[in-house]
Amino acid sequence: MKKIKPSRLILYLILIVYAVITVYPFLWALLASIKPYSEIVGNGLRLLPENPTIENFQYIFTQDPLFPKWVVNSVIIATLGTILNVIFNSMCGYALARLHFPGRKALFMIVLVCIMVPAQILLIPNYLIMKQFGLLDSYSALIIPSAINFSYIFMMRQFFISFPKEIEEAAELDGLNRLGIFFRIVMPMARASIGTQAIFVFLAFWNDFMKPLLYITSQEKYTLTLGLQSFQSQHATQWNYIMAAAVVTIFPIVIMYILLNKYFMKGMKIGGDK
Repeated sequence: MKKIKPSRLILYLILIVYAVITVYPFLWALLASIKPYSEIVGNGLRLLPENPTIENFQYIFTQDPLFPKWVVNSVIIATLGTILNVIFNSMCGYALARLHFPGRKALFMIVLVCIMVPAQILLIPNYLIMKQFGLLDSYSALIIPSAINFSYIFMMRQFFISFPKEIEEAAELDGLNRLGIFFRIVMPMARASIGTQAIFVFLAFWNDFMKPLLYITSQEKYTLTLGLQSFQSQHATQWNYIMAAAVVTIFPIVIMYILLNKYFMKGMKIGGDK
């Protein structure tokens, strides 16, 4: 049996301790969501619930009239935003990688420059544009300005540059035009990169707080992140309900990661190989 070096053993111990410190608050929040209020305030940092209950979740979905609406709002915005990003970013990346047109290099340089611009700088200009078009306090104000992402345009371009041209040439000989090649051949074979992109884009829409805070004024149109702040102010010390609401906000992210994990890992592997 191979002996472990003392230095490596110390490193493993440090990493294990760090992992426990990192994971413990998440587990506490998750298990607190199924605890009665008396257990949360009376048992300190005790992890396991003595009398687990789903009453907290029943309350936020049946007794609070706005919480289910906030969940639906976030699902709609994140889903539509992710679909638009996947289509537009992939099309832009493919055009920059494969099509030859005047100004292609200049356009690519613009994309690189835009990647370096902090998103916070664009909040006020986007607000003024949305106000001018009368789109404030609507889903469009959250989706349209974020319908493309320069970082993922660059990522998809890098993928398509290394995509085998022979496959496209064979499809062209079979009678497919450029759009047919893209949607029927290229996109299905880019599932790993698209899955990776979809995870991060969905996360960005789902977890976004500043844009809903700036653009949305009607409480019934709040996203879940913004609604959670309002929910917490209404239930200031009712930690059982607050923890249940917080767990709901992370549940779709975990589900999406589980569903797309194989594409995410494959996409990371492809990126590392290149």
